[in-house]
Amino acid sequence: MAVQGSAMTMVVNHASAESFVRLIEERFPQVRTIAALNVDQLEQHIAEADALLGSSFPVDLVDQAKKLRWFQSTSVGIDSMLPIRHKVSHMIVTNARSVQGEIIADYVMAGATMLHWDFRRYLRDQAERKWAPRMVAPLGDKTLGIVGLGSIGTTIARRAKSAGMTVVGSRRDPSQTAEGVDRVFGSHELKEMLPLCDFVVLAVPATTETIGLIGAAEIANMRREAFLINIARGNVVVEDELISALRSGAIAGAMLDVFEREPLSANSPLWDMQNVIATPHVSGVPTNYAKRVFPIVEENINRFLNGQTLKNVVDLERGY
Repeated sequence: MAVQGSAMTMVVNHASAESFVRLIEERFPQVRTIAALNVDQLEQHIAEADALLGSSFPVDLVDQAKKLRWFQSTSVGIDSMLPIRHKVSHMIVTNARSVQGEIIADYVMAGATMLHWDFRRYLRDQAERKWAPRMVAPLGDKTLGIVGLGSIGTTIARRAKSAGMTVVGSRRDPSQTAEGVDRVFGSHELKEMLPLCDFVVLAVPATTETIGLIGAAEIANMRREAFLINIARGNVVVEDELISALRSGAIAGAMLDVFEREPLSANSPLWDMQNVIATPHVSGVPTNYAKRVFPIVEENINRFLNGQTLKNVVDLERGY
C-alpha cells in the first residue's frame, strides 16, 4: 500500500504476510507496507525497504537491500544471517523471542512425558490389542537438564519445576541465576551436567560455537536411561553419531523437532526407530501466529518511528 508522505516502507515476507500488512496498516497508516508473498515479489521490492519483516533473512538479496536499516524476525533464530553479518553490521536486527517460549515448553513437557511413559509402545500394544501394564515412576522424581538458558530455556525450566522435577541448566555466564533452575553450569561444563540428567533438552541458539555441540563424546557422558529432546537447531547435534547411539542403546531415546537437513529425508533411519519421536519442526509455531507476534512488531515499529531503542535486539557477533 502506497502512503503519501510515508514515514518508512516495510516489506513483509512471510506466509502470513497479508495478515501482518493488515495489522500494520490499521495501527500505522503512515507506514507504507508491501506484502512479498514469494521470492519474485521480494526481489522486486527489497530495494524499497527501510524495514523487513520475515521468518528468515533473504541472504541472496542482501546486496539489493541498499536502504534496509532494520530486520524484524518473526522467529527467535537468526542463523541465516550469520554468514553475512559483516555485510549487515549497520542494520538493527530484532527477533520474537518472547512469543515461542510457552508453546515450546508445551512440546518439551509433552515429549518428556511420552518418552518417560513410552507411549509409542502403548500405541503399538493398542494396535495389537495387547494388554501389557507396567509401572512408571512419577515424572517429578526425574532431573531435566537444559542446554541453553535463554528465554525459551528458562520458560521450559519453569514448567519442569512446576511438574516437581529437579532442573539443571547451562549458560555462557553461570553466575546468572534462572527461575526454576536448581543448579546452573557454565556452557563449558556439559561434562559435569549431562550425567545428572534423565532428560537433556537442547535450547541453544544456532551459532558457530553450537554446531556439533552434541556428538558421540557428549552422548557417552549421558545416562543410558536418559532421553534427548532437541528443539534448537538440527546442526547442534551430530546426527549420524546420535543415530548410532540410539541403535546401540547408549541412551534410551530421543524426541527431535529439528534435523541437519529439513525436510527429513524419507530414507532417514530416524523415521523407523522405536525409541525416537520425530516431528516436522513444529514446536515453536502456535496457531494465530501473526496476532501473537504482532505486539512485538507493533512496539518496535513505534520505537523505530520515534528513534528509540528497539525491543529484542540481536547481537550478530554472538548470534543471539
